[in-house]
Amino acid sequence: MTRMEASRLSTFLSQLWAEPWMQTVAGLALLAAVAWLADIVARRLLLKLVRAATTRSANTFDDALLARGVFHWIAHLAPAAVVQLGVPLIPGLPPAAVTSLRNLAAAVMVALGGLALTRLLAAVNDLYQQRPIAKTRPLKGYVQLGQIAIWIVAAIVILGLLINRSPLLLLSGLGAMTAVLLLVFKDTVLSLVASVQIAANDMLRVGDWIEMASAGADGEVTDVALHAVTVQNWDKTIVRIPTWKLVAESFKNWRGMQEAGARRIKRALHLDVASVRFLDEAEVAEFGRFRLLADYIAGKCVSVAETNAALGSDAELPANRRRLTNLGTYRAYANAYLRQHPGIHPGLTVMVRQLAPTPAGLPLELYCFTATTVWAEHEGIASDLFDHLYAMLPAFGLRAFQPPTGHDLREGVAALVAQRPGLMSPPPVD
Repeated sequence: MTRMEASRLSTFLSQLWAEPWMQTVAGLALLAAVAWLADIVARRLLLKLVRAATTRSANTFDDALLARGVFHWIAHLAPAAVVQLGVPLIPGLPPAAVTSLRNLAAAVMVALGGLALTRLLAAVNDLYQQRPIAKTRPLKGYVQLGQIAIWIVAAIVILGLLINRSPLLLLSGLGAMTAVLLLVFKDTVLSLVASVQIAANDMLRVGDWIEMASAGADGEVTDVALHAVTVQNWDKTIVRIPTWKLVAESFKNWRGMQEAGARRIKRALHLDVASVRFLDEAEVAEFGRFRLLADYIAGKCVSVAETNAALGSDAELPANRRRLTNLGTYRAYANAYLRQHPGIHPGLTVMVRQLAPTPAGLPLELYCFTATTVWAEHEGIASDLFDHLYAMLPAFGLRAFQPPTGHDLREGVAALVAQRPGLMSPPPVD
């Protein structure tokens, strides 16, 4: 380039720079570059220093803040602050444009502040969840409510900045919108009230086993939030129940069973009523040799003998005498068997009782509690009990009741044919 050409270029640039719009464009470009550099420096320098301080610190709160990204969003405030402060320094920029850009930068700062505050509340909840009290007094619902409040306030402030109106003016207009807001946030309001009731009455905790047939829930509570309670069913499906529904409708909480360390067995053996009869003396003597029945038989024999002796000559008629039955003796045996079983809780109710006869036989119900709440162990103990008690029925001359099966019908027909060989012969042909 010659000296003349360089002089012309310099003159052109001087004239171009003298133009007001060029100074404005250059100022905007410089401001954008400074904001970009501020963002890079803030993110890299601030986050690096924070991570280094967090590594050296024994406090867990800063770890939670870092994990939730609180410092990340705070670092992004730097470029917005640069724009907010630097826009008035740009030459030739119209006042309306200055106001709009400053309001836009302020709106971005409010949004970033809202993000940082909501992440801060989430970090507080993370630390609270590590405490034992979190299972009985969950804080997540209140944290979510606080986050909603922060975003409502932030949205009002941002809207006020964008339309260049005072946020207080917008807040004053919310009174007329109360009915609409209550309709829009109906579930949130209901869930908030329900969360307070659940926490105050200790109705539900994380880890509780609940059943709620209307919601298809039968499993363990894994999360209690503002809007929904999450339940993982035993078949590994996930059910989310609206929080207000747990207050409006009934559900079963098995926490009492878990805290007691025992689980109930309430199941019946169905006996054939036709197999119930009196015992003769030989059978009474035989049952007296049973370890579980020795004391029962001895006491009953004394009581029966005293009662019959008081009858005098009337005791000669069998219908007048008091006698032991195989069912009563079997019930005493089952009761003694339950009380000595190592899997049955000794401090809770143990009972063997008769229920009202049904078309399915005479129910003999076992009511007791296993000494464990583990499902598999509980079912194993219950199965062992009924295996033994069913197997002992023939020793007492009792039969279990069940409707006739095809096998029973075949055996009955075969026995009938054996007694009357010509029964199944075809009729003679005339």
